[in-house]
Amino acid sequence: MRGIWKEAGKRDYTEDMRIIGHGIDIVETARVAKLLADHPERFMARCFTEAEQAYADDRKRQIEHLAGRFAAKEAILKVLGTGWTGKIAWTDAEVIREPSGMPRVVLHGECKRIAGELGIDQWWVSISHISTHATASAIGVANGG
Repeated sequence: MRGIWKEAGKRDYTEDMRIIGHGIDIVETARVAKLLADHPERFMARCFTEAEQAYADDRKRQIEHLAGRFAAKEAILKVLGTGWTGKIAWTDAEVIREPSGMPRVVLHGECKRIAGELGIDQWWVSISHISTHATASAIGVANGG
């Protein structure tokens, strides 16, 4: 992928960007609502970091925002080629919000290790949601290598 936008979104594009993987996922908001209703503390603590929980708690459409983050985590794991296996925890893939509103991926634990092995050092993620569904797309990029 050739870098053509040097200042777009305040991100640095380089001449040697390689797309390592792309993942997409869709989640029914009713599924997330049921999990939240049936096991509120367990579901939130197991699946979302404190920052993700705080972000969703501050939103009018909390379920849609949680479903969007959930879909993003699934999409990230598809990029990594792993699924939820082995030592991977739901909180190993975190999606935070930049002041601009742009979602940003932060990896921890096993996800961070696998991404490092694949050479992924930059992420692009897009999240959309409506009352019934949330979808997310993630792209893992290696720069300069």
